[in-house]
This record gives sequence, structure tokens and C-alpha cells, in this order.
Amino acid sequence: MGPRVGRRRTLLCAAGGILGLTAAANAQRAPTPVASTPVASTPVASTPVPSAPQAIPAAMPQSGDPIDLDPAAPLAAMPDIGVDWPDLSAAPATPATQRADVDALTRYDYRVEGIDGVASALLRQRFEELSTLAANHGKDANAAQLDRRAREDADLLVTLLKGEGYYDAAVTTAVTRADGAGGGAGGRRPVIVLQATPGPLYRFAGVTLNGVAAAGDKAVALERAFPVANDDPVNADQVAAAEAGLRTAVGEQGFPFAKVGEPEIVVDHATRTATLALDLSTGSARRFGRITANPNNRVFDAAHVQEIARFSPGDPYTTSGVDDLRRALIQTGLVSTAQVTPVSGATPDTVDLAVRLERAPPRTVAAELGYGTGEGARSEVSWTHRNLFPPEGALTLRGVLGTREQLGAVVFRRNNFRERDQVLTGQFSIAHLRRDAFEANTLSLSGSLERQTNIFFQKTWTWSLGAELVATDERDVIAATGEPRRRTFFIGALPTSLGYDGSDDLLNPSRGFRLAGRFSPEASLQGSVFGYARAQIDTSGYLPTARGVTLAGRVRVGTILGAPRDQIAPSRRFYAGGGASVRGYGFQAIGPRDVNNDPIGGRSLAEFSIEARIKAFGNFGVVPFFDGGNIYTNGTPDFSELQYGAGVGVRYYSNFGPIRLDVGTPLNPQPGDSRIAVYVSLGQAF
Repeated sequence: MGPRVGRRRTLLCAAGGILGLTAAANAQRAPTPVASTPVASTPVASTPVPSAPQAIPAAMPQSGDPIDLDPAAPLAAMPDIGVDWPDLSAAPATPATQRADVDALTRYDYRVEGIDGVASALLRQRFEELSTLAANHGKDANAAQLDRRAREDADLLVTLLKGEGYYDAAVTTAVTRADGAGGGAGGRRPVIVLQATPGPLYRFAGVTLNGVAAAGDKAVALERAFPVANDDPVNADQVAAAEAGLRTAVGEQGFPFAKVGEPEIVVDHATRTATLALDLSTGSARRFGRITANPNNRVFDAAHVQEIARFSPGDPYTTSGVDDLRRALIQTGLVSTAQVTPVSGATPDTVDLAVRLERAPPRTVAAELGYGTGEGARSEVSWTHRNLFPPEGALTLRGVLGTREQLGAVVFRRNNFRERDQVLTGQFSIAHLRRDAFEANTLSLSGSLERQTNIFFQKTWTWSLGAELVATDERDVIAATGEPRRRTFFIGALPTSLGYDGSDDLLNPSRGFRLAGRFSPEASLQGSVFGYARAQIDTSGYLPTARGVTLAGRVRVGTILGAPRDQIAPSRRFYAGGGASVRGYGFQAIGPRDVNNDPIGGRSLAEFSIEARIKAFGNFGVVPFFDGGNIYTNGTPDFSELQYGAGVGVRYYSNFGPIRLDVGTPLNPQPGDSRIAVYVSLGQAF
């Protein structure tokens, strides 16, 4: 049977976002892609491109026959190379000058016409990234180079248009001259014009998922995950995205061994439609079984891997659960490689996970430097073995040396204790603190069980339960007389906390809010035993108001109930002022003072902060701020006589969080307050 006239079919496969084309034998070669780029703003005068060379109609003479040339007969047209050939009638030309004209170097502009109503932003972006004309724009080129680049970009533009469903697309090239200086002869720069004719948009006439019915009651969810439907444009990106969505959905619906074929598209040029078929073999839906780990991995056993997992044996299988486990294993810092492979379980309805781990270096040495007005300079060094007590039992030796603080501490920490993100901590420390309000030599033994947040897995809810034993020898003065005194306190506390984080980023939030509360009942022995309770509430909010601008606000209130201020150890009272409090003032400098003009702390506090975080240029930002607060001797704050500070900060947004430099000044200072305060730290102020 002879071929059917006027009907052509093309088989396509989606790959890398653009459909590969396999044209039928009678398919015509089509031009190619680009993104539009406006050319010189100066007016252009159209110069028609020479027509293609014409065949000489006369019969060719046989070899050896004499050739008679008619001197009056016209020569064939010069071949079209996309730019103007020299005008041979303008002046006598020699072969040398003709060659020089052809080889002459010039700079060019280019533009794309005919795609404004059809091209997507993605098509234009891809054209600019792949265009030969764009890559060499601003460089000198001769006529042959311009012709090659124009043809390559024409082919590229056709391919991109076909990828969006315009299978009859064609692109022609032409050249005009832009008036003005620069360019080639006469100071008129050539402008390469790619003229696109997209043609009609092809649409799907049939979409079939073969084998989806075998998924049973989950078939509907899989069909929704592949949203390409009849009458949709034959768009390669949409097909590729639908395929990726289907591959994810089969795993989320519990099919660990599903096989998804490549989409097969048949284009019918006669009807300007296409059909799409995709083969799907889901296998049986399964539930999680047991986890196995490679022996002698020197990191974790299978039981601890199960503690890290967010799923339990018997839960429906999901690929997101497997991916989350793999990420969590890497984020422990103890694993350099983590492979999690689904394998058939002990029963047909289960899937086991074979985990293969390779150990990372377990030791870390860290150093930290900081400075704050009132706090002075501060340096910290620590050494950590993150798996000295497997699994994830870390030992840290920590030392602080500063102008007003010296500390040595031994810290035990077990991450993922009994369940994911649960941390058990124990610490013994010896510290010397020198503040304007007091000087203390302290021994402390503390422990806590907490659910923490981190930059890898930011938690909405966090909590902690703890216990603390403190022996502290403290020096301060009697507030009324200024007479020095020294007292020793033995304190037992049960600190607890609960926090909610609805912000979008742990270190640099731009929207949402946070709310946290702390409560610590404490018993103190100093001559006699007495009790009191410390409570504090912090809240902050973040609102994007313009591009690159975030308004941020914070409020803090606290109270100590059950004992008079003078009976409470100076180190356990509330203080305000400093980089994490009211900026513009020295550390702990706000509030009531003794006769020596030194702060004495209080039983309640109230603070607020408002700032605008403005992304200025590049990775740098500017942050004007306004803070206020005060300390009160009563058990509840009355929000009177607030002290205010204002200033401006600079932020450098690094890949591990913003680095902060704030400079503030007190607006209603007390006697002795410095006019300028400087704070440097990692992360936003709140």
C-alpha cells in the first residue's frame, strides 16, 4: 500500500525537559531555539538578504567539449551566507579586496521576532543560556561566523518551540543594519534577525496510563499525580514534571518496587494532535518491616537507626520516610555515607530497609570569638568526640576565656536519645563571672532532656525538662548603703521550657512568629531554706513588607515570685541591656542601681525591640532598630520609666547564617551610660 498523502507521524520521548524528536522519513528538517533579546535601540533599515543561488538552465557540456560563454549572459547569484555580500557594481574589485570584504570583522546585535504571543519565560531563559549569538555578543565576527551562529540559533529556537507544542514551527534568518558608530564598514552594525513562525499549538487527543488499574483503590491518587489530560498542550516540560510527580507518588502510595516507563508520544501532523501513553507496573503495596545495618560500621546498630527513623514497623511504606532517614543519618555528623535500600521483607506485604553506613571523623575542635559593650571580649574553645559513648554519646571539653568570664566545663550529650530529635544532656562546670552587679564563683551540676530544633530540621514545637544543683559564692553590695558583702548560696532548680516556632527560618526569619515560655521553681539555702519561682515569656514576629525588607518585633516579660529581691542570689535575678536585650546600653546596665551607680537587678522585667531588616546589596543588609525596656523591684512589671535605645546594624548573609554588627546609642541614658554600644555575633538579634 502506498503512503498516505498529507499525514506524518512522529514518535517522541520526554528527556531532560525537552522532547526528543524522531521524524518520519518524509518529515521536513525544522529550524531551532532561542530567547528574545532586544537589539540596538537605534532605528534599523531593512536590507534584504540575497536570494539562494539559481541553477544554470543550460545543459552541462560533455568532457572535452569546447565551452562557449556569452559575455552578455548574467552570472548566478552569490550564495546566501546570512549577511550582505560586497557590492561588485560599486567599484572595480579585485579578488583580494573581495576576500577582505568577506573576512572583515564586525560586532553585531541580534533579536528574535514572532514569539511574543507564544513563548514562555522558560523558553526565553533557555534560549539565552544556549544561544550562540548571545554567547558571542560583543565579540568581533566575520560573515561566515555570523551565518553559522544564526543558523545554529534558528535550529535551537525551533527545538524549543516544539518542546512547548509548536511542532510546525519554522525560523528564518535575515540581517539588517543598525545606524550609528561601530560595527563594520560605514559604521553600521549588522543586526541578525531570527524571524519565528510558531504555527498552531498541538494538543493531546488521548492520554493513557497503562497498568494504573492494578493499584486498586490507590489508582485515583496515581492518576491525579499525572495531571496531563486531553486537550492539554503537547508541552515537554509539563510531561516531564508529570512523570516525575508520578514516580514520587507511587512511592508515597506504598509501592517500593514500582516501575514507571518512559512517556511515549505520537504526534499526528495532519490533525495537529498527539497521543501519550505511559506504562506503569506498581507491584504490591507494602508496609515497613525491619531495618538492618552493615556489621562493624563503627557508628550505629540497626536498633538506633530505627530510633532515628520517623516510622515504625508496620507503618505504610513511603519514599519520603526513606529519604528523611537518609538525611537524618548524614546530619548526625557521624556518617560520611548512608545508603538506604528497600529490599523484600519476610512477608509479601512488607519491605525491609538495608542500611549501609561509613563512619565520618568523630572529633571536632571549635573556636568562637565575640565582643559586646559591657561584656567585653570573649573567646571560647571546645573539643568534642561525637561518638565516644555509642550510639551518639558525645563528650565535650569546653573552655571560655574573656575579660569578664572564665569557665571550664565537661558536657555529656546524647542525641536522638530513645527517639528522634530528643537530646539527653549532663554538664559539670566551674565558672567565674564578673559583672557590674556582682562577682560570682560557681560550681554547677545540671542535666536535661529536651526536644531541640536545628538548622537542618527546624521544629515547630520544642520543650525541655531539667534539674540543676548550684553552689555559688557571690559578692555584691547592700543597695541602701553600698557596703560590700559576700554570701554563699546553695540552689536547687527544676527548669522547664516550651516553645512554638512558626517562622520560616531558624537563623534569618522573614515571616511568621515565635512564642516561648520558661518556668523554674527554685529552692535556695542561704542561712535558711526558702523557695521562689522564675517565669519568663518571649514572643517575636516577622512580616515581609516589600522586596528585601522584613519588619521584626520582639516582646519579653519576666517575673520572680515568692521571695524579696535582696534574698535572691544576684546571679539569679533579672537584668536588661546588651546585644540580646536593649541595644544601646551596656550588658545588664538597665534598671535600678545602688549608691555606687552599679545595677542590682530585679524581680521582673519588660522589654521590646523593633527593627527593619533591609537587604541592601549583594549579601549585605542594613538594620535600623529601636529597643526599650526596664527592670523592676516588684514581682510584676509595671512598664513604667522604660529606657530606650536606637541604632543601626549591618548584616552579612553567609551560607551558614547572618553575621551581625550592631551599633546603638541610649536615648534616655542614666548617669554613667556610654554613648555608643557595639555588638558582634552570629544570627539575628531575635
